[in-house]
Amino acid sequence: MDQFIARIETLEHQLMRAWMVRDRKAMRGLLSRDFIFHLAGGKGAILDRPSWLDAASGRFKLEAYRFGDVYARQLGRTAVFVAPIALEMKMGPLEWTGEFRLTDVWQKGRVRRSWNLVERVLARPESDEDMPAAIRDLQLWR
Repeated sequence: MDQFIARIETLEHQLMRAWMVRDRKAMRGLLSRDFIFHLAGGKGAILDRPSWLDAASGRFKLEAYRFGDVYARQLGRTAVFVAPIALEMKMGPLEWTGEFRLTDVWQKGRVRRSWNLVERVLARPESDEDMPAAIRDLQLWR
């Protein structure tokens, strides 16, 4: 496996494991200051960095994940990571389990030269009408 792909995939696993154990400090260290989480679908929703960190270290629980075939591409200081992903998540009483498509955009810093996640897009093949409203409820800026 290409060293670059291995590095980005390792960062992906670090972030997912930090989410599973609700390690806010580890997640914060992997996210850029302008990170955005975007739920793609019929009625999409977004979370900014503070909202996502609050949710991922509390109500938005990741219980299990499994990546499918990984695609990664480096474009200078930017990296794109795409993979099918099986997720088991809960948000309060809502169970959100199934197959998804994950697209992450990483950017390498100029000073510290570490990779940070800038944007995460999570798309589900079928539409779950309750999830976009639940994601919007996590927005701290309302």
